Amino acid sequence: MNKQEPPYVDGTELPGFHSLLGYRQASWEENEAVLELELDPRHLNLGGVIHGGVLTSLLDIALAQAGTHCPFPGRMRKAITLSLTTTFTGQCSSGTIRVTGRKRAGGRRIFNSSGEVHDDKGNLLAIAEGTFRIRSGSDKPEGVPI
Repeated sequence: MNKQEPPYVDGTELPGFHSLLGYRQASWEENEAVLELELDPRHLNLGGVIHGGVLTSLLDIALAQAGTHCPFPGRMRKAITLSLTTTFTGQCSSGTIRVTGRKRAGGRRIFNSSGEVHDDKGNLLAIAEGTFRIRSGSDKPEGVPI
């Protein structure tokens, strides 16, 4: 992450639903995004383990970010999710999780990404595959004003 990115990428000024999740942007570069989340009780389900909706939401964000990096200060690229498939492979109830999204293929407007979530012991918690569409104006590298 570089100093020129908008303030929300460090987790200090996350907008809307993102602030409810409370993640931190560990890194964001061309074709890859990494999020980290320190679990607290609001992230757990009734069984006391991380809620699948939290995992899916974080995967959705990281996978979309993997295809929308914008290196221009004060600007961003946006995408909408066309499809997202999540498979849950493990559980945890504390610590910090790490979500990695990687762009795999795509054209000017549509791209595919995949991702994984690991706990702080390296255990795989979930995997996902998604297809995203770049929003109008965001198809160029300079994106749109924030």
